[in-house]
Amino acid sequence: MKIRSLFSIMALSFGVSSVQAINYSPDNVSAELLLKVPGNDAVHHSLKFEKIQNSEYDYQLVGNKKLPLMLYQNIEGSDNCKRITMLVVALEDVYFNYGQLVKTASRHDDCLFYMPGFWYRRNLRSPKEAPSFHTSDSWIVREDRLSTPLTAIYDEKSGKSFSVVRIDEFDSDALTTHKEGEVILSGKTSIGYTGFENKDGISALSFGYPYREAPKTYIRKLTLAPSVEAYQFLKKGESITLTWEVSERNVNDFSECVKQIWEYSYDLYKPEPVNTPYSDEKMKEVLSNFFVESYVDDTPTKYYSGVELRTATCENLDVAEVGFVGRTLLNAFNALEYGESQNRKDLVDNANSIFDSYLQNGFSSRGFFNEVVHFKRNFVETNLSIRRQSEGVYAVLYYLNYEKQHGRKHPEWEKRLKTMLDAFLKLQNPDGSFPRKFKDDFSLVDKSGGSTPSATLPLVMGYKYFKDKRYLEAAKRSVGYLEKELISKADYFSSTLDANCEDKEASLYASTAAYYLALATKGQERAHYAELAKKAAYFALSWYYTWDVPFAKGQMLGDIGLKTRGWGNVSVENNHIDVFIFDFADVLHWLSKEFNEPRFTAFSEVISSSMRQLLPHEGHLCGITKKGFYPEVVQHTNWDYGKNGKGYYNDIFAPGWVVASLWELLSPGRAENFLK
Repeated sequence: MKIRSLFSIMALSFGVSSVQAINYSPDNVSAELLLKVPGNDAVHHSLKFEKIQNSEYDYQLVGNKKLPLMLYQNIEGSDNCKRITMLVVALEDVYFNYGQLVKTASRHDDCLFYMPGFWYRRNLRSPKEAPSFHTSDSWIVREDRLSTPLTAIYDEKSGKSFSVVRIDEFDSDALTTHKEGEVILSGKTSIGYTGFENKDGISALSFGYPYREAPKTYIRKLTLAPSVEAYQFLKKGESITLTWEVSERNVNDFSECVKQIWEYSYDLYKPEPVNTPYSDEKMKEVLSNFFVESYVDDTPTKYYSGVELRTATCENLDVAEVGFVGRTLLNAFNALEYGESQNRKDLVDNANSIFDSYLQNGFSSRGFFNEVVHFKRNFVETNLSIRRQSEGVYAVLYYLNYEKQHGRKHPEWEKRLKTMLDAFLKLQNPDGSFPRKFKDDFSLVDKSGGSTPSATLPLVMGYKYFKDKRYLEAAKRSVGYLEKELISKADYFSSTLDANCEDKEASLYASTAAYYLALATKGQERAHYAELAKKAAYFALSWYYTWDVPFAKGQMLGDIGLKTRGWGNVSVENNHIDVFIFDFADVLHWLSKEFNEPRFTAFSEVISSSMRQLLPHEGHLCGITKKGFYPEVVQHTNWDYGKNGKGYYNDIFAPGWVVASLWELLSPGRAENFLK
């Protein structure tokens, strides 16, 4: 991990103002030390800052009585960017937890809050069973929940943002026997905590070491548990150094706050690509085994079994899913294209049989895809979604375009897709949005517009393939909605179908949708869509890790050396990392050229290299039974879907979409080639 400490450069680069500089003085900062004797409740000590003369440290922190620790603090930097270095020295064997608050000058009610990859605005899109303002207006969380261990407070009234970031080496974690209450760590951890608190109506940055979580800790999907407080053992004579940076910026809105903080985080951590031995060709060779072993041919529609599998067996199940976590049709196109390039007749035949069987048996009475089918139960999901339908159309358009280039025509498929795209026009609302979920008869189940950008992609592609301007106009209206309701409001939500909350995929899809329209338009229109793609891209990027989360010995992911930089967290509800990327790497490369922003391409390379690490193959199965069945739910923090927890996977996974996502990452330029 490379850290920059050039305060003057950072002050110039990130819009830091000298007006109302950070008030980091003893009367504006409070600190406390928590000491625990095993078997007894912890004792809290308020600390005072005493100025030290002729020392490398500015302050000694002292309590009202003699403490078993000596604590020193040094403060360096400019008015608007201060680095806080803390030295903790044990005078005797001790278990401790240290915490600190820095008050801003902002009323809490005037503020929005940002913890990258976990907290956006006030998390009011999330239910009360997940971290949000519905439960409390003050939250502190362990740092490994966050894509950068940072908290920012944005004051809408003054246009200022205040942030704190941890910049130590993160090289260790420790197991505990409990996940709530006062817990003693089994060894050394690098993980502290960060967050924001309402102190008498004023917003304050809260941070410390080792970790705490309050008022609740989030242990699994929609399950808040009591708070947790970890205690680090320090042997007599041992010391530990802790470092944070507190900074202030002028920003115009929450979007600019996220943009500046992401650039700051990237420049601070400077994540480098991960050194993995897997070329694009090797990745595809191994992943192609998924097309072989997951193929099911004894059902009316042939498919790849990629949903609800068990990591312990990877045995095929009776569930076929067109899009979302199944992505059967996109995988079929990938298998066809790869199979023909490698003279793999088995892959070609299976892929063609999937497309042929879906053409015959894969549609509802009104012409929509049967999105999810459970064959043994003879059950077809009746609630349809604009996301799965869109991803199915997207895949078939790639298939038809590929086939046409090879002199093969499919008029029945084209007729089917025209019917579906025309149905999209009927589904679209006057404001340009699409309902998230609906019935075959067009009645609405969920009118939320969060999934709207997923429809933009096939509409733009349909315009290009069928030369039908109605589809382009519908795509433009959809992005008009995105601009008004998501992008301009910095409010990206409910794109993933198994949650109702702030999520990565809403911003990623919004950026990709605007990118598709930029490729399909010219002049000022193109420039406008490019700007929208860039604005949304910063929110998508904010979900991706700039640092490597430490694991404890015995946690598999750490034992096999996983580096988390470049992996993306999922949503407020689903607090794990995965390899969802699809077109976004191409979007970043394109934006990098369009706006001369080298960070985009550089970080795209980090993503591309890092997401190769868990490729399962002989001798390197990474906890997965079958070669090429790439893992999905990568649990990198104290959270689980119900099984295993940090350092492992959930026991149920969906490699269908994971293989499809990685395959698109390994197939650059698809959209540009299609649309040009």
